[in-house]
Amino acid sequence: MIINLFDDSAWKSLRPLSFTRPVADLRIGILTIAQKWEKYLNAESGFLTIAYLAVKYPLLSGAELFINGSICPDEGLLNAISNLKHGECLKKQDVVIAYKINTADFDTHTLDKLQTIAYSDNFIRIAVPEDIFKYNDTELRKDFALLTKGRTSAKLSSTNTFIGDNIFVEEGAEAECSSFNSLNGPIYLGKNAQVWEGCHIRGSFALCNDSQIKMGAKIYGQTTIGPYSRVGGEINNAVIWGYSSKGHEGYLGNAVMGQWCNIGADSNNSNLKNNYAEVRLWDYEKESFRETGLQFCGLIMADHAKCGINTMFNTGTVAGVSANIFGPGFPRNFIPDFAWGGAQGFDVYSLNKMFETATKVYERRNLEFNKIEQDILTQVFEDTKTYRHF
Repeated sequence: MIINLFDDSAWKSLRPLSFTRPVADLRIGILTIAQKWEKYLNAESGFLTIAYLAVKYPLLSGAELFINGSICPDEGLLNAISNLKHGECLKKQDVVIAYKINTADFDTHTLDKLQTIAYSDNFIRIAVPEDIFKYNDTELRKDFALLTKGRTSAKLSSTNTFIGDNIFVEEGAEAECSSFNSLNGPIYLGKNAQVWEGCHIRGSFALCNDSQIKMGAKIYGQTTIGPYSRVGGEINNAVIWGYSSKGHEGYLGNAVMGQWCNIGADSNNSNLKNNYAEVRLWDYEKESFRETGLQFCGLIMADHAKCGINTMFNTGTVAGVSANIFGPGFPRNFIPDFAWGGAQGFDVYSLNKMFETATKVYERRNLEFNKIEQDILTQVFEDTKTYRHF
């Protein structure tokens, strides 16, 4: 089966995390949203997204099924979508869930011509950045069941301590002298993942392929460490997407880190205000702060953002794409894309300097920082100029 995952209004409300990807490429649980649909439907997926992302994330021809990329699959949705006929559109109120047409027949007025099928059940839709850590536990449990059904786990060393047996280990994963408590949620260790000595891990938790947890780390539940990442210190209810590092002591909680990010040693984020008040987050559409309804909300860090040692992030901080933060004191709660500086003030992080750094970072992973990546970041740089009032 061939499917295309389309972006709707969630792409705008998920910025800055979505500046560099379609919504379906967001990771929540163990898998990206696209990977979830691919596995459930045994399908190959393409993307219907904003023009500057389409070169890296193309639309697939030959598809008859279009699915909202902000929606996570579940059994009810799968049944409803499988019953869709050509020319029908599955909706819940004003949210389009899926529709069935030939790719060649698609145009901007297609949805107006389709017959609406109403859907009444609830489902998880990722519409704002904090939804990622908010719903990570639910999605992690679903992904764990999907990935491990009918399979046998590999074994870990007897030097480890296991509290509960709800753990699955892929081939090549290693751990020594660490504790794994799966009484409150499953624990998943991906292929070639490593847990170094003296770590304490509570479920629900996923360590994706080729990632490492450094010695003495404390990892609390509802946390995902994406592929090719390295972490240490204390982490709670955080989602790190991949190719990112939080390698040292310091606290990260109720947070999302994009790809190619780095957090310096002894850096911390606050996830609770001193007065226990509701946390607000920067909203790119409103160009102001938005109430989240959450008491616990830490750091939202977009792709390629980095911070120096001893950085202090206040409750509900948004760091944009390629932001580079350093220096003493608390930087402001919204750090614009391509900002360079800290509490003492910011300058513009020029594209040329950013490209020089990214090239080195990619080379360390034996990857090429190619023109496709450069063009995407150039577009983000141009689109976010209005937020850089330095």
